Amino acid sequence: MLTFSRELLLSIDNSSMYHQLARVGLEQLKLLLAVPSSAQDLTSAITQHEAIVNGISTTVRSYYDKKEKFRIYHGSTNSTRSALKKNLVDTSKLCNVLSVNTEEKTCLVEPNVPMDRLVEATLRYGLVPPVVMEFPGITVGGGYSGTSGESSSFKHGFFDRTILAVEMVLADGEVVMLSPEEKADLFRGAAGAVGTFGVTTLVKLQLQDAKKYVETTYHPVTSMAEAISTLQEATVDPGLDYVDGIMFSKTQGAIVTGRLTDELEDGMSVQCFSAAKDPWFYLHVQKAIEKNPGPIKEAIPLSEYLFRYDRGGFWVGASAFDYFKFPFNKLTRWWLDDFLHTRMMYTALHASGESKKYVVQDLALPYSTAEQFVEYTDKEFGIYPLWLCPLKQSPYPTMHPHFNEVEADGKTLKPMLNIGLWGFGPRNHDEFIGKNRDLERKLRELGGMKWLYAHTYYDENEFWEQFDREWYDGLRKKYGAETLPTVYEKVKVDVEKEKNSEDGSMLRRLVKAWPFGGFYGIWRAIKSRSYVEARKSVWKELGRSN
Repeated sequence: MLTFSRELLLSIDNSSMYHQLARVGLEQLKLLLAVPSSAQDLTSAITQHEAIVNGISTTVRSYYDKKEKFRIYHGSTNSTRSALKKNLVDTSKLCNVLSVNTEEKTCLVEPNVPMDRLVEATLRYGLVPPVVMEFPGITVGGGYSGTSGESSSFKHGFFDRTILAVEMVLADGEVVMLSPEEKADLFRGAAGAVGTFGVTTLVKLQLQDAKKYVETTYHPVTSMAEAISTLQEATVDPGLDYVDGIMFSKTQGAIVTGRLTDELEDGMSVQCFSAAKDPWFYLHVQKAIEKNPGPIKEAIPLSEYLFRYDRGGFWVGASAFDYFKFPFNKLTRWWLDDFLHTRMMYTALHASGESKKYVVQDLALPYSTAEQFVEYTDKEFGIYPLWLCPLKQSPYPTMHPHFNEVEADGKTLKPMLNIGLWGFGPRNHDEFIGKNRDLERKLRELGGMKWLYAHTYYDENEFWEQFDREWYDGLRKKYGAETLPTVYEKVKVDVEKEKNSEDGSMLRRLVKAWPFGGFYGIWRAIKSRSYVEARKSVWKELGRSN
């Protein structure tokens, strides 16, 4: 394991990195986080990484010898699933960008590096990951082990398709390298499998040239049918780098397209979204299309575009105002800005217990049934806005959402459309579960699948009908992962346990009741100091300095 880590890290030609770093002052070096500034620092970073991985390997081996299953503690989460607190393997110290190679356009990064810290590190070299999750706190490791499809995924696929190699601790403690050339079956199979093959400890990630701006166009649409048509046209345009959409209602929406550029057209306005005084992105888009019936074009600094949904968590943050029956306007959003970034909201959502009452689902469907699905959600949930994100499928077999229809060439998998359904569900627990179960039934009926980060109520047979269980079990057996929890064991909701929690002691019911649950969530969020991560974000200054 020591030989592998050292050889992998030192195989990168760091001469260009040192040349770049030599021109950067001490204060700016601090902003580069853990990117080493000298050969001595790089060696130190490698030694530290190896020591942490050795400790993880030893811990994992101990659970393997005792035939006990374990789970991974990352230090943070963007899942709405409940976290378990026993038999944990702590990987929270693996949180550094170890190196950036400007010639290869790659970087070596530990799994608990969040998107904002990664982007800050790579932008210093004029590089950026091709797929960046919109929430700054989502980590590199989470992007590999989960399903991360973003507005550039129509072009590049899920986040893991931009990964070149992975270091992983297997279930028996062995440390191995995975890549398209070495243990390729595990390299691809572990993507989206929520850590059920081993512990990811290092990632080699492909980068691409960054530009100053994303030239962004808002295309108004008046129906889901028009939205689908506009999305399909946009995703075959080779000049576009980003495509997504927002449906504000059945009859109002916008398809948002983006093109990386260093040059702006004369008179084009530049818009930012990260400061407390700035608008939330979705509200800005809605206001723009209401003012102008045709396409509206403006420039957004690259880092501002990548994390444009952070403030307000798309539009989920507006629900907090509904919950507390508090005015929702520009002034109150400015005043409460620290609480309305995604890191704080996730902390509060878990602590308050509201995650068990809030519909947070990402659903992937064939374009052919997407309109029918939205008709269903409109009638049964009435939740708006909806997020629309076109996705390139990963080759089968996979634990990512998928379906097996191909294009006319008989080889290329047809694209999918992700629909983000996020909003209040029924307050009654049994009704909430019933609604979610019906959602899963309707999704299967229409040939769709759901992301596994959220509440999953399928029984075991229903769950595995969607995936190639023979392939999955065979891969687990080949790499000795049968002592780890399965995907189903990790994502299923224990309905009876949740119900008992809802029906707990008088004190527990009181703490979770309105509005005490919300206040408790806020208190826990403040105590976590999650707002500090948002405040110290360098990417905000990078965007405004263009």
